[in-house]
Amino acid sequence: MNKIGEKSIVRKANESDTSQILAVMKDAEQSGFMLFAPDERNMAPAALSKLINSINQTPTSGFFIAEHQDEILGYLLLKAETLSRTSHRAQIAVGVHSKSRGKGVGTALFAHMIQWAKQGQLLRLELTVIEHNEQAVHLYKKMGFEVEGVKSNSLIIDGQYVNELYMAKLL
Repeated sequence: MNKIGEKSIVRKANESDTSQILAVMKDAEQSGFMLFAPDERNMAPAALSKLINSINQTPTSGFFIAEHQDEILGYLLLKAETLSRTSHRAQIAVGVHSKSRGKGVGTALFAHMIQWAKQGQLLRLELTVIEHNEQAVHLYKKMGFEVEGVKSNSLIIDGQYVNELYMAKLL
């Protein structure tokens, strides 16, 4: 198997990445494992550009992308809290293009983000994942995240209630 993730560059996103990031988001959402249902998100390029700039201007937040040969393969959004009592923690949202899954892209994104977060003042990284998304749960555990709880019946997918796992990693 070609480990694209080992050859990819992970960096902060910028406005010129917008169209490729939107394409990765759309593809990732087709998996059925994202918060947005397939074809539910309708984000305009200008809105994503504004989000990228806003996130990247916050010292403990970052919008990261993995790219290989100028092609964006995945993204990871790390959004820190702003209240004084929660400013040590951040929420994660991640998506990897279907053709790049299982090739190290998610691992590369998480490894980069964790190293970056350790340099800031973050202590706690948090995410939720659909309980039956075994590939993602495996990745998160491999990266040191632990299941802290179950959000029972927190989503409705294809008319069925589905649990989410609440996972976190302390740095």
